[in-house]
Amino acid sequence: KSNNLSEVNLDVEGSIVTVKAGDLFRQDGFKVIAFNEYFDTQVDDVVISHNSLNGLYIDNYLAGSVSDLNHRISNHQFEEDERLEINHKRKEGKTQKYSLGTIFVNNDYLLTAFSKFDDKNRAFLTMPDYLAFLINFWDKVNRIYAQKSVSVPIFGSGITRIKEHKNISDEDLLKIMLWTFRISEMRFKFPAKLTIVIHKDKIDKINLLDIKSARNGL
Repeated sequence: KSNNLSEVNLDVEGSIVTVKAGDLFRQDGFKVIAFNEYFDTQVDDVVISHNSLNGLYIDNYLAGSVSDLNHRISNHQFEEDERLEINHKRKEGKTQKYSLGTIFVNNDYLLTAFSKFDDKNRAFLTMPDYLAFLINFWDKVNRIYAQKSVSVPIFGSGITRIKEHKNISDEDLLKIMLWTFRISEMRFKFPAKLTIVIHKDKIDKINLLDIKSARNGL
């Protein structure tokens, strides 16, 4: 076991940001679940893996039925720029596409369109997609958070192949998340804060001491 920290508190432009090991589902306030760009809900290890946060949420934490959620998403009044084209060629899952960073509020969960899907149902993103997602996401959270704390995972950890970037680590992703948060308009008013929750099996790969000491240079 490394002697690494398992939690740090950062002050990012006046917002408290906690980075810690833990279980996303057990956090207070809003919890963010990354969906794909279709808001698919089919947990079958083809479209959505049972082991992903997306799969765990639908299998274990969804209040109400999946068909009810599907119905409410498809009838929701999204902003004009959030609802994109319909992909008629798609055989599995839904066909309505949403722009990355679009948020659907479901009780105390924020479901967000995060990953693009290819025709073999594999998640992929380019680095420009990833940055655009984050900048859009923070902006949208800023409009809905209503003084509540928000907890997020490390977006892209484990599932997403970021094209042209073979070896991007969770620590790199975390730094990009913190940097985009810093340059966004999003600010949490005390006591509300942002928590980035890292799976306990992955925390050893992230040098939180380094994150804490480098935060002034972020």
